[in-house]
Amino acid sequence: MEALEMKSQAPVDPVSQEMIRAGLHFGHKTSKTHPNMRPYISGMRNAIHIIDVKFTQLKLDEAIAFLRKLREEGKIILMVGTKTSIRGIVKETALALGLPFVAERWIGGTLTNFTMTQKRLDELKDLGIARERGDWQKYTKKEQAELLKRMNSLEEKFGGIKQLVGAPAAVFVCDLDENEIAVLEAKKLSVPVVAIADTNNDPKFVDYPIPANNDAPSSVRYILSKIQDALYGIH
Repeated sequence: MEALEMKSQAPVDPVSQEMIRAGLHFGHKTSKTHPNMRPYISGMRNAIHIIDVKFTQLKLDEAIAFLRKLREEGKIILMVGTKTSIRGIVKETALALGLPFVAERWIGGTLTNFTMTQKRLDELKDLGIARERGDWQKYTKKEQAELLKRMNSLEEKFGGIKQLVGAPAAVFVCDLDENEIAVLEAKKLSVPVVAIADTNNDPKFVDYPIPANNDAPSSVRYILSKIQDALYGIH
């Protein structure tokens, strides 16, 4: 029965085997599949759509070529991934590449209202400088605790984007279903978006979709590792 549900099985090359082992091919239930993802689907298994990893490799190569070009030109790429299961991987990759990132909640207006964002970044910077300089000593313990609480809150929300001075050259989104607002803000500013598109996402919503599982940490780690390998050392 399963053979009837899958397209003809071609020999699997080593790269495709790697992607399958990492779970890149697992989509969502067929009832949740976005119509625009159908060209990237090879079949279904147990009511789950299976992504054709040949397209994953093709689109990943296109995305990497685009990101490498930006990196070689010294332009800024913003990484976004706030889903609990993957945020650690996103932060790890961004730090390794020296890229700004959002791994907690996306704050509405981060890009489209950058004046507000810059004020928060300045406040975070000023609080840190004042603390290091010993200026906090003039406050009571309760006041110092409030300042620390405020600084930690700002660090959590904006700490990953300290190096941003305006709109980035591109935004890389690992979890489209979680960060639609980030994509909308980028599109409003005509900033290209690269994203991992699972079967429940609309790949036409972004400029460079990479059809793959964006729920499994192993899948996201595989994709980000390939991007890190391609961009590392380019400044």
